[in-house]
Amino acid sequence: MKVELRNISKKYEGNSFYTLENIDLTINDNDFCVILGPSGCGKTTLLRIIAGLNSITKGDLLFDGVKVNNLLPKDRDIAMVFQSYALYPHYNVYKNLAFGLEMKKEKKEIINHRVRGAAKLLNIEKYLFKKPKELSGGQQQRVALGRAIVRKPKLFLMDEPLSNLDAKLRESMRTELVSIHRILGTTTIYVTHDQLEAMTMATKIVLMNNQVIQQVGKPEEFYNKPNNLFVAKFIGTPTMNVLEGKLEKNYFISNINNYKVKLSDEELELIKKEEVTKLYLGIRSEDAQLVDANDKSANIVANVINTELLGMNKQVTCELMPNNNFVITTSKDNDARIDDKVGIKIHKYHLFNGITENRIG
Repeated sequence: MKVELRNISKKYEGNSFYTLENIDLTINDNDFCVILGPSGCGKTTLLRIIAGLNSITKGDLLFDGVKVNNLLPKDRDIAMVFQSYALYPHYNVYKNLAFGLEMKKEKKEIINHRVRGAAKLLNIEKYLFKKPKELSGGQQQRVALGRAIVRKPKLFLMDEPLSNLDAKLRESMRTELVSIHRILGTTTIYVTHDQLEAMTMATKIVLMNNQVIQQVGKPEEFYNKPNNLFVAKFIGTPTMNVLEGKLEKNYFISNINNYKVKLSDEELELIKKEEVTKLYLGIRSEDAQLVDANDKSANIVANVINTELLGMNKQVTCELMPNNNFVITTSKDNDARIDDKVGIKIHKYHLFNGITENRIG
């Protein structure tokens, strides 16, 4: 199913502000689209509008080119999976999976075929005659997914379905959800605040903040070419290092200690065209290198205040000034120690307009 949101806005009665504003978005058939953003950004409201649980103040919602603004949820051919499993405790797994189909008065043969097919897909066949209280959290979540799958909808809507699981279970369930989507090919819209879920599962990410869409694209586009400073800082672990500064001749000059980075001709032309007076320079931790403090190629000189060994990598935190740090990801063999004075050489950076915070270049 293709889902189109055309200039959709939502304002609750009695509020002076919009919960969603001018949302334009197309989700193509077979997409696994993740709506990502911090709490309160409007992502769950957007999902509820698609489900028909919230009304639309302005704009249009289309399914496969047909306007569905006023279509009842039960008539939208969708299935929802929530953070809470919402299983019937007095029914066994088989009955929980079959319940929706029984309410639709499907034939027993069809119900049995779909229930056992979903159970096989989700690897819960051996739990079919157990009650929910006998299952682990991960197994209960699989049952909740199965209940959606047996309906064979044209659209899956998922609202933070993995947030109640521990880290190890979330990791395995992410893999399973991607595999299920690949097998079924059903358009899926998935809401989360977790960038790891978005980056590892999505074919398309929609990042929201302050009730509007900040960027839409493939996961790698968010990391390699963020639209603005919010996107740059929201995506990536550790958070992108950001220096505030200005342009002097052909250089970015930071407000802290006048650190200097040479800019490209293209960037200089864009800065001139946009009449930019304030700049932000963003550097991913892996795009900078530790060198000797006296190395002339160093853009920054700082003191090491912390090191963390993370498997094959080491994260080194340097203090530029009190409460202003710079994190570098280096190899586990790097010998940087706390209190060392080091140089930081920047290999790659992202440049942002200091007023609009939009990307330059």
